Amino acid sequence: MALLVSLTACFDSTAPANVALKTSSVAQPAATPNDHELGRSIYNFRCYFCHGYSGDAQTLASSYLEPRPRDFNATSADKLSRDSMLDAVKNGRSGTAMKGFEGILKPAEIALVTDFVRREFMIDKSPNTRYHTTENGWPNHERYAAAFPFATGTIMLDAPVESMTPEQRAGRRLFMSSCVSCHDRAKVSEPGAPWESRPLSYPRNGFSPGDNYASPGRTGPGATPGVDAVTSATPYHLHDKVPQLAGLSAQQRMGESLYQENCAFCHAADGTGRNWIGSFLEPHPRDLTSKVVMSAMTPERLSGVIRDGLPETSMPAWKSVLKEDEIEAVVAYVGRAFHPLSQSPSVAASGAR
Repeated sequence: MALLVSLTACFDSTAPANVALKTSSVAQPAATPNDHELGRSIYNFRCYFCHGYSGDAQTLASSYLEPRPRDFNATSADKLSRDSMLDAVKNGRSGTAMKGFEGILKPAEIALVTDFVRREFMIDKSPNTRYHTTENGWPNHERYAAAFPFATGTIMLDAPVESMTPEQRAGRRLFMSSCVSCHDRAKVSEPGAPWESRPLSYPRNGFSPGDNYASPGRTGPGATPGVDAVTSATPYHLHDKVPQLAGLSAQQRMGESLYQENCAFCHAADGTGRNWIGSFLEPHPRDLTSKVVMSAMTPERLSGVIRDGLPETSMPAWKSVLKEDEIEAVVAYVGRAFHPLSQSPSVAASGAR
């Protein structure tokens, strides 16, 4: 409660003038004890998740990020300027998980939290706030000491149990029963496959995947949205909405009809493959909107996949179902609706001559 009260106070527009954002200043201005505590409140609410309560970036979230969040304890204040930090908090850092807080924090609050980080972690090397306190529901946290090595990574969670002492085995059992809900896998030698959501919910009775619209001409101007397209009964319906595109050629319009009638069942109406069926299938259907997947995709290659299918996946061959011009129409629609297709080498070469 005290944190919420102090956090509310830090949003007061009457903040002291000495905390105004001054991007031209290099030296850290003198901060009052109240300023420092306000900065602490902002940090503990906004920043700890990745950078850690102690500023060392030793958090579960940081273990999934690349590049890792900055460890402020290992950063010298004279090597990282205040101006650079103010800019990072305001605008974020491209290519990292650090997002800008402009529009979320006021300029004075950006200065407060920046100055707190510099003083608390980079200069004083202080521990900031402990999480495992009586106030947070952890009285006598030291009684869990046997589990600490698994939380800190001193002992890998997936280390062979038979290699542990009886005390370490007891600590592992304690970690798995009391700590794992927050610390999760902690540190392991083999991270394994990335986690992802599983398709547990399902559209209500009477709804067919891909059938986003109730009226026959569902992609036309007079189409009537079905109830699940409006209510979003499950998170998967977001991806069963047909893109509304203007100026489609006759070929692309035919491809739209063929795609939505046949391909959307697995690849989703929006091409992401994140509808219920697409989420259920493993390996997942190709995300036709992905830059990584589609940046090198040519019309010829996509036609070949549609025609012949992909071995060891749920992608079937359509050569006995669709005619050649229909396959070309689907390819044209995919390139128009989801991601531009690359030119084939032969086309690129002829265009260069």
